[in-house]
Amino acid sequence: ALVFWMQAGFAMVEAGFTRAKNAGNIIMKNLMDFCIGTPAFWLVGFGIMFGAGNGFFGRIGGIASEANYGSAMLPDGVPFWAFLIFQTVFCATSATIVSGAMAERTKFSSYCVYSLMISLVVYPISGHWIWGGGFISQMGFHDFAGSCAVHMVGGVAAFIGAVILGPRIGKYSKSGKSKAIPGHNLTVGALGVFILWFCWFGFNCGSTTAATTNLGDIAMTTNLAAAAATLMALIVTWVRYGKPDVSMTFNGSLAGLVAITAGCDAVSNWSAIIIGAIAGVLVVFSVEFFDKVAKIVPSKAPNVPKASAENNTPVVWSNVTIASGQCTIGAITNVRV
Repeated sequence: ALVFWMQAGFAMVEAGFTRAKNAGNIIMKNLMDFCIGTPAFWLVGFGIMFGAGNGFFGRIGGIASEANYGSAMLPDGVPFWAFLIFQTVFCATSATIVSGAMAERTKFSSYCVYSLMISLVVYPISGHWIWGGGFISQMGFHDFAGSCAVHMVGGVAAFIGAVILGPRIGKYSKSGKSKAIPGHNLTVGALGVFILWFCWFGFNCGSTTAATTNLGDIAMTTNLAAAAATLMALIVTWVRYGKPDVSMTFNGSLAGLVAITAGCDAVSNWSAIIIGAIAGVLVVFSVEFFDKVAKIVPSKAPNVPKASAENNTPVVWSNVTIASGQCTIGAITNVRV
């Protein structure tokens, strides 16, 4: 339920940081991500992700059910339908990241087609590689709660979409200088961040799929990383711009949450602080790079390219250390771009 409620958090963040005339469009896109993704994942996506197949692609054995797919993929004591709904909301979370990156310049019908395809094919294939017994999981890759499987998939899709669409009209002057396009309701955007922070406890802790003593440890590392990232984003923007940047600070919170997601079960509290702190710094400079150098504007907040930055940079950061097996400071590699 908490992971599903992340849809509300993303909707509030994206609606608050876009202009008022586009708020309805953003809200509908977030709603459609879940409503289109649910039947798509049930009918086809689950089979691709968890069906018996090869290292790249699962075999579709029919509509998702225990009769068709067995129980080998189920954690101990978890019923099939509980596992299915949990994976469904993960799929929807991956899909909804993209709507913020392509805000204010995507036709609604075209977005619905995208939402169908990421839930039907894209997320299930990458999920199979990482969680469904695919070739990456066979190499020992560790992504506990979806920093790469969920957030980087959405972040990469967001980046590609933003590159194809280009910046919003009026984002750059004739000389190429970036111009801020402020959102219409900072309060709504802030509410979305608080909702997401709260729901992240369900996202990370729920990945244990059981009420174990490890839940407290996971919740603690998750919270510490988010707090550290928020503080570092605040400090960096204060130093660079002469005053704290509110929207960037909120995006720092999200960057820290994404960064800790892969290794939240494997790192110490001090490592979580380091992971979050680096993510908070990286998100500021990656946003500036996309905005001023690459001139790609995949942003949850229309004035800066944040969706891609907060979903990809921390992921890369977090998974680099996890992949290298350094489970203390190593798990820092989940930096969300």
